[in-house]
Parts: sequence; C-alpha cells; structure tokens
Amino acid sequence: MRIPRLKGAGAAWKRLSGLIVAVLLVVAIVGNYYYRDFSLPLRALAVVVVIAVAGAIALMTTKGKATVAFAREARTEVRKVIWPTRQETLHTTLIVAAVTAVMSLILWGLDGILVRLVSFITGLRF
Repeated sequence: MRIPRLKGAGAAWKRLSGLIVAVLLVVAIVGNYYYRDFSLPLRALAVVVVIAVAGAIALMTTKGKATVAFAREARTEVRKVIWPTRQETLHTTLIVAAVTAVMSLILWGLDGILVRLVSFITGLRF
C-alpha cells in the first residue's frame, strides 16, 4: 500500500527547518548574554551544543546535503593540487618583494617629479 504524499510538504519542511535553525542560533546568542552569571565554560558548552544541533538540522535539508557534497568535492580537488616546494615558495616571495621595492622606488620618483612640475606651473611651494 502506498502512502500518499502531501503536496507542499517539502517546501514546508524547508521553511520549518530554516526557521528552527535561525531560532536556535538566536537562542545561542541571546542565551549566552542572558546567562552571563554562569561560568564561561558552561555557557560555551551550551552554545556549542545548540550550534551543533542547528548544524545537524541544517545538514538534513537539501541545501545542507549539497553543501556537504560540495565540501567533499573541494577536498578531493585540494588533494589533486601539486603544491610548490619550500624553495619555490621562497624564490617567488623574494621576487615579489624585489619587484615591489623597485616599483615603489619608481612611483616615489614619479611622485617627486610630478610635485615639482605642479609647483613650477602653479608657483606654489610644497
């Protein structure tokens, strides 16, 4: 026997789960301030538990499942990357530093020339 599925039940679950997650996050924030007389480790534990419950509810939604799938795919792509060696990183950093120093000297010189040119044209001394 087949159980009839209600139309719009999926949309209702999406809205309800989103509302529950939002309410739990607000409860975590407001509760942390409201119960500030309690010890900090106890409040931190309560906030972590409430956020974990909100995260678990969020992961049960379609968007949550898509987010987990995206994170897994991103992790496999990161593993495929050929990362530079320490020596390559050092050389690249030194090249960037040298080019930055040269460009800053060039811009400083151009600025000095432009200041003198403007002061010559306007007759103002800077």
